Amino acid sequence: MHFASSDVEIHKLVVGPVDNNVFVVRCKETGEAVLIDAANEHEKLLELCRRLDVRRVLETHGHWDHIQAVPAVRDAGYEVGITDADSDQLDAYDFVLEDDSVIEVGRLRLRTIATPGHTPGSMCFLIEGTPVLLSGDTLFPGGPGATKFPGGDFPTIIRSIDEKLFTLPPETIVKPRHGDDTPSAAERPQLPEWVDRGW
Repeated sequence: MHFASSDVEIHKLVVGPVDNNVFVVRCKETGEAVLIDAANEHEKLLELCRRLDVRRVLETHGHWDHIQAVPAVRDAGYEVGITDADSDQLDAYDFVLEDDSVIEVGRLRLRTIATPGHTPGSMCFLIEGTPVLLSGDTLFPGGPGATKFPGGDFPTIIRSIDEKLFTLPPETIVKPRHGDDTPSAAERPQLPEWVDRGW
């Protein structure tokens, strides 16, 4: 168990050659769950899906290290969602994630937050009623996600972080796709330094 409150539990599994954090968000009341990023090592992910009653898979973005297990989980019957802007990175998917919408997971509500910059279609998920933000590759301890890859844009990711993520409550816990959690309040004061250094 990675995080728990009265309503939600979050399980974390680190997979693949670049240590991707895969999270399963589960409603304690109903037992229903979603998996965030079918990154790699599909056998482990499918075992987790079966054990925790995962119903759907949500992708934070379309980079190769976050989607390697998508074909296997779709073959196993799980629907996969991704933003329209990143959908061309997948051979197939089942539904499109839209900005500022709600994904219901049992009694839980995941709020979608479009945060382009790392990729054109990068998406974060806020678990309503908790301090938890699943930030994908948008925000990490010490800075934004890389923007040197095709489709990345540094001014755009800075704007996404400043206008979308740093407007959340200061007690927000940022859970990125690689590495450790970080409190939003610890990151916000560093924004001018990130802008000055340019990455």
